[in-house]
Amino acid sequence: MNTRTVTRTFVFVALILALSVAGAYARQEHGHVKMTFSGTNVATTINLQANTVTDEMHAGGTGSLGRFTFRELHADGTAPQAPDGCTGPFFGVLKGAGVFRFQDGSLLVVTLKDGSGCINLVERFSALIVNYQITGGTGRFANASGELTMTATQTPVLRNATNAPALLPIVGRFEGTIFRAEPENDDR
Repeated sequence: MNTRTVTRTFVFVALILALSVAGAYARQEHGHVKMTFSGTNVATTINLQANTVTDEMHAGGTGSLGRFTFRELHADGTAPQAPDGCTGPFFGVLKGAGVFRFQDGSLLVVTLKDGSGCINLVERFSALIVNYQITGGTGRFANASGELTMTATQTPVLRNATNAPALLPIVGRFEGTIFRAEPENDDR
C-alpha cells in the first residue's frame, strides 16, 4: 500500500468517526425549546402542601417539540416577596409537577422548581412565571433533562361560593433547554 492510499483511508475513517460523533451528539441535545399553549386552570380538593390551594391545569399547544397536551398539579401559597415589577397582591407557586403528552405518544415529565404570580386587580388577571426541571419521560424523552420556564396570564371567569377564582382560562408559553431528546418522528 502506498502512502497516498493510507492517508486517504485514514482521512475517510476520521471523517466517518467525526460524522458518527456529531450524529450521536445531535440526538443527545435538542437545544432551545419554544412552545405556546392555552387551556384552563381550576382549584381542586387535592392537598399537595399544608396551607396552600392546589390547582389543576389542562392545556394544549404546539412548538418546537411538536403538538402537545399538558396536565399539571401545583400548590399556590404565600410567597416571601413579590415578583419583580409586581405592585398588586402576589402569591408563590410552591410545589407541583406536570406531564406533556406529544402527538407521537411520548411523555415529558417536569417538576416545579419555583414560581410566582402577580394579580392585577384593575385589569382582573394574574401573570405567572413558573420554572420547571425536566426529569425524563417516555419514548423520545426517556432520558431527557433540562429546564423550562412558563410565562402565562390567567383571568377568572367563574368564582366559587367564597368568591375565590374557580375556573381560569390560561394562555402562555414555555421556553427553555432540553437535553437527550430524540427528534419527533413523523412516520409514527
